[in-house]
Amino acid sequence: MSSLLAVSRGIDRVSEAVGKFSGYLVLACCLVSAGNAMIRYAFNYSSNAWLEIQWYMFGFVVLMGASHTLRCNEHVRVDLVYGALSERKRLWVDVIGIIVFLLPACLYLAWLSWPVFVLSVREMEISSNAGGLIRWPIKLVIFAGFALLALQGISELIKRIAGLMGIIDIDTKYEKPLQ
Repeated sequence: MSSLLAVSRGIDRVSEAVGKFSGYLVLACCLVSAGNAMIRYAFNYSSNAWLEIQWYMFGFVVLMGASHTLRCNEHVRVDLVYGALSERKRLWVDVIGIIVFLLPACLYLAWLSWPVFVLSVREMEISSNAGGLIRWPIKLVIFAGFALLALQGISELIKRIAGLMGIIDIDTKYEKPLQ
């Protein structure tokens, strides 16, 4: 189990790095959006490329940041029942949810998105908008986002099983400290 926990820590480090990068990308997205708006109103000039790069950055933030959100236990969940359960039962709910829902969905969506990415690269697909961008980078992000989320799901599964075995302590009720 110690080698699996080491794998889990490695996956966690990757998710954390990608999550931090996604956080900075939110700022970049805001700056590009504000700059684009200022140029549009000040100089009556706009470019579809700037609009599309905002969309690409937002897609990256959402898809690639999801694994970091899962790692921090800040993902959406219905706490009506979950919060009333004991710690051990919450671990079981997490294990079942990861195995039955998260991993199959992520792996299936990654599997479906890979051929779409490959086709986009082969055809050198570009946006149909004037001045638009190439499309394969964002299609790669779709695949990578689901693949990384599946990896983080495996990491969380390893930690939950280790928690059930009493090897590590897992706090299933993550509450962000006040700052």
